[in-house]
Amino acid sequence: MTAVLAFCHGLGRINGALLALGRWIGAGCMALMVIAILVQVFFRYVLNNALPWPEELARFLMLWATGLMIPTAYRRSGFVSIEVLSRLLPRVVGAVLALVLGFLALVLLVKGAQIGWNEVTGFSGRAETDSLRVPASLAFDRWVKLPKWTMMLSLVVGLVLMIAVNIELMLRQIIALSGHDDRLKPIPDTVSLGAE
Repeated sequence: MTAVLAFCHGLGRINGALLALGRWIGAGCMALMVIAILVQVFFRYVLNNALPWPEELARFLMLWATGLMIPTAYRRSGFVSIEVLSRLLPRVVGAVLALVLGFLALVLLVKGAQIGWNEVTGFSGRAETDSLRVPASLAFDRWVKLPKWTMMLSLVVGLVLMIAVNIELMLRQIIALSGHDDRLKPIPDTVSLGAE
């Protein structure tokens, strides 16, 4: 059990660090998304000349913000309805139910990551965005369209982070079921840049 506890604590530290970084990047994506939308509103409604790129940029940033921030919500809250049901059941039955549902979630998350990776590396991932361009040289003299795989990768990153969180939560359930829950460190309260 000592090895399982050590692995769980190590994974918890790694998850905590990755999710904190994801929250910061996700918050930055949200800020940039708001700016892109405000630019579009100004050009569309004030100048009556809608730009082609702000809406696509906002979608791109929203996908990345979602992929980077949802794993924190999962780690912090789990499946809320399952948590409520588990508390209503006897302790062992609730813990077993949570473990079984965690395993089913793990299977679905792995399958989702596989599907996402196939999209990133497949035909649709090789397509280009309609209007997002990035510089192709340091001189900024040539610009190319951003490949769509950069958008689709947000799904894979989010699912991989959720898999890591799911494994940590399952290990915590196993440790609690074995009667060693007193040796578990609490998951620290994850402050989301004051956005609560």
